[in-house]
Amino acid sequence: MDRGIATFTLDYGRCPRWLFERMVRLGREMTRVIILEYGPDEFLRRLSDPVWFQSLGTVLAFDWNASGLTTILTAALKEAIRGEEQELGIFICGGKGKTSRKTPDEILFHADKADLTRTDAENLVYASRMSAKVDSSLIQDGYQIYHHSFMFTKNGSWSVIQQGMNIDNQTARRYHWYSNPSLIRANKGIDGNENVSIDFIREPHAGIASQEFTSPLNMVSKKSESARSLSAEFVSEFFSLQKDLRLLQKHIGPYSKMARFAGQHRVLPAGNTQCCAREPEQLTLLKLDDVEFKTHPVQTENFSNSKYLQKILYKLSQNKPKTYEELVRTEGVGPKTVRALALVAELIYNAKPSYEDPARYSFAHGGKDATPYPVDRVTYDKTIETIKSLVEKMRIQEAEKREVLERLS
Repeated sequence: MDRGIATFTLDYGRCPRWLFERMVRLGREMTRVIILEYGPDEFLRRLSDPVWFQSLGTVLAFDWNASGLTTILTAALKEAIRGEEQELGIFICGGKGKTSRKTPDEILFHADKADLTRTDAENLVYASRMSAKVDSSLIQDGYQIYHHSFMFTKNGSWSVIQQGMNIDNQTARRYHWYSNPSLIRANKGIDGNENVSIDFIREPHAGIASQEFTSPLNMVSKKSESARSLSAEFVSEFFSLQKDLRLLQKHIGPYSKMARFAGQHRVLPAGNTQCCAREPEQLTLLKLDDVEFKTHPVQTENFSNSKYLQKILYKLSQNKPKTYEELVRTEGVGPKTVRALALVAELIYNAKPSYEDPARYSFAHGGKDATPYPVDRVTYDKTIETIKSLVEKMRIQEAEKREVLERLS
C-alpha cells in the first residue's frame, strides 16, 4: 500500500457554479481518456500521486496552491462519472464535511452495484475508516481531517484522498493512499481468491503534501515500531498503566524536560524484546531549552485525570489487542489515547516514537535544510507531458483544448 501527504494555504472562497460545471465536463472527458488508455486501476494510482493530482487540478482550471483544489477536484470527478460508474469501472464516495460521513453507506451501495462480495465491500469500508483514523490519530501534525474521499474499482483497488486543516497557521494538508490487492497477490504469488493482509500502520501513504512542516508525533514511522509494539502490550495491564501515568504526571510540567529512569529493569509484558526499560525507582529530569521539544505533543497533558481516557484504557485491557492495529481500530481510541501510550512507551520503557514529519511533497518550496524536498522539475515535466498527451485525446473544442494546454505551459 502506498500513502502520501501534501499541504496548502486554506481557501475560504466558494467555487463559482460556472467553473465547477466546467471542471465536471473537462473531468469527465479526462477520466474517460485515462481509463480508456490505462484502465481504472491505473486511474486511481495516478490520483494517489500528489504531483499528478495537483497537475490534474490545474488542468481543470483551479488554483494551483489552494486547499480548495482538493475538495473541488474530488467533488467534480464524483459528479463527472455519476451514472457512468459501472461503465468506467470506478466509484467515488464521500467528500467534504458531512458528506464524508456518508462514505461507508456509499461504499456498500456501489459495491453491491459492482457485484463485489460482502466481504470485499466490508474490507473497503474498513480501509476507509482506518485511513481516516490513522491520519487523525497516528500522525498528530496539528491538522484536523475535514475531507475524506474514497475511490475504488471493480477489481478491488482503492484510493483515499483526504485533507486536514490547521486553523493556527491557515494551511491545509492532503493525505494520499493507494492499494491494489490484485497486484499484492501477484507479487506474493497468492491465489486470486485469497485475502491479502494490508498494513495500515507502518508507513502506508502514497504521499503527503504540505507547505508547513512540523515535528509531529508520527506513530506510522518505522522508527516508532517499538513504541507501537509496547503500546499494544502494556494496555492489557490496566492498573500498572495507571500507575505509570500517575508517575509521569507528578514530574511532567509546562517546561520541556528529558526523563531518565534508574533502578532495576522493569518487568515487561510477556514476549517483549523491543527495548530495555527500568523499574522507575528514581526519575531524573533534565530541564532543557524549549527548542528541540517545543512541539512535543504530550509534555503538559494531564492523562491521569481524564475519565474518558480511563474508560478507553479499561476497555482495551479487557479486549487485550494482539497488535497495534487492533488497538487503534478499537472504538473510542483516538489521538489522546495514542499520545498517552506513546508517552509511557517513551519515558518509562525507553521506546521513543518518531517525531519526524512524514510529508514529502512541497509545491511551493522545500522545508528546512531542503527536507521535505520540493517536487523536482523532472517529475513536473514528465507529469505535464503525460497530461498534455491525454488532453490532445479529449473530445473538446480545439479552442478549449489550446486553453487547457496553455495552463500546463
